[in-house]
Amino acid sequence: MGVKPEKKGIRALGIAECFRPGTAKSTLAGIVIRSDLIIDGFTFGETTITGDDATQTITNMHKHLNRNDINIILIGGAVLSLYNIIDIDQIHKETGVQTISITHKETQGLEDRIKHHFPDTWQQKLKAYQNLGNREKITLKTGYHLYARSAGIDPETAKKLLDKFTLQGAIPEPIRLAKLLAKAHLDGTS
Repeated sequence: MGVKPEKKGIRALGIAECFRPGTAKSTLAGIVIRSDLIIDGFTFGETTITGDDATQTITNMHKHLNRNDINIILIGGAVLSLYNIIDIDQIHKETGVQTISITHKETQGLEDRIKHHFPDTWQQKLKAYQNLGNREKITLKTGYHLYARSAGIDPETAKKLLDKFTLQGAIPEPIRLAKLLAKAHLDGTS
């Protein structure tokens, strides 16, 4: 059953990453935040730069929280850690939670870049990228645009939820705060 955007006690798990160029790993932070903007938990994970482990890392982060009250997973991007491509449908399937990944720029795609950066294994990466499907342009109540891919949720409900969690600009608070937390965690480990 899907989440109702008008419900007051919605909890989102926002996930974002931070890494330093030249490193082998990226830090992912996940923050649970209620729709009244009360922070209700957090977790961390790591992905391999240029790897294929982002989907599993995100599902493990959700599992680690050991909560059944998370209504939506919001991810800052669908391609993390320099071509570590997320399978949004797999995250939805494994967690049972509606999932939305967002980006902020309209692009022509990554096909040529994938072929360039992975000359021996580009077919697998390209297939994973193509499986993401098209992004939906969403105009938020703030007047800003973002591009979303979602699993387990229709575009109209996704827009309502993104509006609910976006105070200003185009970055929903769960993702904005997760990005800050990932950066702070990375800075604290150097």
